[in-house]
Amino acid sequence: MLIAVQPTRGLDVGSIEYIHKRLVEQRDVGQAVLLVSLELDEILNIADRIAIICNGELIGMVNANETNESEIGCMMAGVRKGEQA
Repeated sequence: MLIAVQPTRGLDVGSIEYIHKRLVEQRDVGQAVLLVSLELDEILNIADRIAIICNGELIGMVNANETNESEIGCMMAGVRKGEQA
């Protein structure tokens, strides 16, 4: 398992692209990759599945290709999928 916590924080655009490519390569060869990031765009562009935690509680898990920034934002605020905000 590869664990990457804030892997692109403070890096230039070229370095960010390089890191993203390496993470995707590892995933594509079957390596489990756990990406922890505060960058929502980064998560949506790289992740297959997204787990949202708010105040130490797992709020939910979604497939990256079946969600959007708005839904994840609500979940980050503690609203479970399917609940009204």
